[in-house]
Amino acid sequence: MANKQATAPTANQPGPGNGAATVTRHDLIRLLNEDLAREYQAIIAYVVYSQVLKGPQYMSIAQELEKHAHEELAHALTIARQIDYLGGMPTVAPREVKTSEDAQQMLRFDLDNENETVRNYRERVRQCEALGEYAIAEHIREILVAEQEHQIDLATALGQDVPDVTSPRERA
Repeated sequence: MANKQATAPTANQPGPGNGAATVTRHDLIRLLNEDLAREYQAIIAYVVYSQVLKGPQYMSIAQELEKHAHEELAHALTIARQIDYLGGMPTVAPREVKTSEDAQQMLRFDLDNENETVRNYRERVRQCEALGEYAIAEHIREILVAEQEHQIDLATALGQDVPDVTSPRERA
């Protein structure tokens, strides 16, 4: 479609947590582009981290991170398809990827990113349903299942429980 405009993620526009009922179709495109940028970030991080983690204690998690990279690519394709369906142009810019010489720190970066992703996708499901975009909500639910599995893998690798990332609104 020739009239599509790229919608780059910005920090000063309304975002997750502003209520599903107030989101417009244009807002959803913008928010999905933010999600897409986060998926690109995850692909890059998982590719790099899976290759630079060293030591016998990291062999199994490095292999798991390679699998995560493939899954994140599938998520990015799904999100880009939904943005196109809504009439938007998928972003091409990833969020910044943090790196570290410390393996534990890299895994913490990944876990923090997965926590944010789970929080955002839970909100995105509500927003899609509020707009009557039930099919998009279902696609995001499928992605959410995998993202929660990534959370579990990373928390386990770090020797901790999966963090509670439910928003205050979800707890009520």
